[in-house]
Amino acid sequence: MAKIQARQVRREFQIKNILGKKEKLTVLEDFDLDVNEGEFLSLLGPSGCGKSTFLNILAGLDEYDQGEILVDEKPLEKRSFNRGIVFQSYALLPWRTVIRNLELGLEIRRVARKERRRIAHRYLELVGLAAFENQYPHQLSGGMRQRVAIARVLAYHPDLLLMDEPFAALDAQTRETLQIELLRIWEVDKKTIIFVTHSIDEAILLSDRVAFMSSRPGRIKEIIPIDLPRPRTEEIRNSLEFARIRKNVWELLQREALQIQSYGAYL
Repeated sequence: MAKIQARQVRREFQIKNILGKKEKLTVLEDFDLDVNEGEFLSLLGPSGCGKSTFLNILAGLDEYDQGEILVDEKPLEKRSFNRGIVFQSYALLPWRTVIRNLELGLEIRRVARKERRRIAHRYLELVGLAAFENQYPHQLSGGMRQRVAIARVLAYHPDLLLMDEPFAALDAQTRETLQIELLRIWEVDKKTIIFVTHSIDEAILLSDRVAFMSSRPGRIKEIIPIDLPRPRTEEIRNSLEFARIRKNVWELLQREALQIQSYGAYL
């Protein structure tokens, strides 16, 4: 069953050119995508192709100009507790402890205090931070803060999890550790996840499918199935099949880059 259906989505912005005159910038055009229930799907493509724009539309942080987006076969609602988003920045409240940051979404939902604390404890244990519940964000490492951000979203139990390059700001070792951690968490709850990334390896490791986008205006150019066994571990990066998929995706990116350069030569 399709969790999300996007058809002929178009998004334009009004910008000023170098002469100060207003003109339209089309970021998404003829954007079509189906995301299955419980699927882990990554959006991959050149910088500026509209990956984050589409994610923001799904999150209710932006609007689209044309087309149709259905969630659970109903028109996309601008506001919904059934969607959670994790940004590259941690977006934690510095004056709240870790446990109280986790309780924030539950407070908005008006969940009783005792139940909030029970749920928050469960997800802190899930991300391995139960011993840090009374610490403040500034007392945690970057990787730990991102775990808290993920746990906070999971705690209010959204059906759809939107992740916009959540590990991009982390060092390589922490990033790889959290990739495996995210897979472990996903195996428990099997949320539908749409994950924006610029990393080919990250997309392959995490995903059931990778949706490769064209350069701006962004559209889905190719859907790449990732037929690697689950549950996935760090060792799978060294497999021949992983290398084969990586080569194919890299060639896609290279061809897209050449097309951009060729287009620029005629401007």
